[in-house]
Amino acid sequence: MLKTLIVKDYALIRSAEISFGSGLNIITGETGAGKSILLDALNLLLGERASVDSVRNGAQKAVVEGIFEPGNNKAAESLLSDNGIEPGEELIVRREISVKGNNRCFINDTPVNLNTLKELGDLLVDLHGQHEHQLLLKQEHHCSYVDSYALNSALISTYQAELKKLRDLIHEETDLISKKEKLEEKRDYLSFVLKEIDKVTPKENEDTEIEEELNILENSERILELGHSATLRLYEDDNSVHSLIYSVIRDFENLNAIDNSFDEILKELNSAAAIIDEASAYLRKYTSAIDMDPAHLENLRDRLSAINHIKKKYGRSIPELIQYREEIAAELVLNSNFSMMIESIRESIRSQREKCFEVALKIEAARKEAAVKLEMKILEQLETLGIKNGKFSVRIERETAPLDMKFSASDDSGNFRLLPDGINRVEFLISTNPGEDLKSLVKVASGGEVSRVMLSLKAALAENDGVPVLVFDEVDTGVSGRIAQKVGASLRNLAQFHQVIAITHLPQIAAYSENHFIVSKTENEGETVSAITELTPEERVTEIAKLISGEEVTPAALGSARELINSVNG
Repeated sequence: MLKTLIVKDYALIRSAEISFGSGLNIITGETGAGKSILLDALNLLLGERASVDSVRNGAQKAVVEGIFEPGNNKAAESLLSDNGIEPGEELIVRREISVKGNNRCFINDTPVNLNTLKELGDLLVDLHGQHEHQLLLKQEHHCSYVDSYALNSALISTYQAELKKLRDLIHEETDLISKKEKLEEKRDYLSFVLKEIDKVTPKENEDTEIEEELNILENSERILELGHSATLRLYEDDNSVHSLIYSVIRDFENLNAIDNSFDEILKELNSAAAIIDEASAYLRKYTSAIDMDPAHLENLRDRLSAINHIKKKYGRSIPELIQYREEIAAELVLNSNFSMMIESIRESIRSQREKCFEVALKIEAARKEAAVKLEMKILEQLETLGIKNGKFSVRIERETAPLDMKFSASDDSGNFRLLPDGINRVEFLISTNPGEDLKSLVKVASGGEVSRVMLSLKAALAENDGVPVLVFDEVDTGVSGRIAQKVGASLRNLAQFHQVIAITHLPQIAAYSENHFIVSKTENEGETVSAITELTPEERVTEIAKLISGEEVTPAALGSARELINSVNG
């Protein structure tokens, strides 16, 4: 509920702080005193557009702040969570309008944009008046009212979960078709690339290995020349290293026979001789293995050229070329499977559409059953509020769809759109005068008649309507006497389920108040200021007497006021 409304420097209001109570809050005051200004200020908290002209003369900015007690408002909690705002026992909404044109919005001191403020406003307050903030006069909300009355929330949650599965399948199908089309566009190119890579079929590190072998073969003559020379020096000449070292070894053996202190050196010399022998053997084997075949050399050069060409052409190393080849092959295999995959996903879509339609039919049945009861309740309310011979109807229709529409489903009667909340468009129709045809509620004339229609709807939907605060402006337009008393009784009954704030000029309605406020206007040194005050029980009697007799309060008017208050509260 709205606990406190604080208004500063807005229009004629210099400073006002109004603490509303639960139940029925009535606001009265003379015409022009500023009641509409108060509602305009409340509208700012609900996300309506602001004008710098609304800032009070001489002030720099206007501030409107509402302190709400959100209660168990899950939708509001979800909105706060989505915007990173911590919920609490109180919800403080503030709007600032500067003469410089700055417009700032806050929820629990967290800056938010105007759209977020408006979304929250729709969840907290339903304001009926000249500046309409009415969900009931927006046809797109009629379905949600019927669902609320039918207690359809569980069914709709199930439907929306199934619809999400359908949406995911359709997106998957779209992605597959897109990939197939793109792949078909480049299939010939990919096939060419695959053939070109397969023609070469490079192996890991093959280019490095060929380069190393070519380096040897291209220098084979020099290698053989150096190998032959080294072999002669190491082993084959008369004065080869082999001959010399073994001659030295014999000398050291003779020395060691005389003095064994040469034993360790002798071992080292024998090791050196073994190394020389191994080097000679390796060199002979190495030179004998060199292939001097020109054809083999040319083949190697051709192979390396082919590898380098394909590496340069595709800008990839051999490992990258091998990976690229595998990716291309996989894509081409995928392309051959696309048709089968797409047909499979389409079969899943057909099955999922049937599931959605099955749940939607249950929702539709519940809506139609609830609509009959809702029509009867609203007609009773309309008659109570003085609209006799009125007619009210809930029109529930299906919206046809082309057969190729993805979000649609069919039965024997046709193909219909799968909407976010089912297969139905719901609209309230009304006729308030005998002989008149039913017309769309959104086209009903404004004024007191609309207010009574809204009040009838709200009374019928009161137990299931989730908006905690209802505000009515000029709910008494066009009614008086006994009907006015019925309007007051209806407001009081509505206040059992919601906090109700209503502006009225009629004593019969004001008498039903549980909290009564008066708006007054004063002039001081050329400045006009509006103020709002909560009345004490005795002040309330006086105010209702003024509504009965005018500005001059007579003893008879006071007596009538007390009698009226006692009669409606007895």
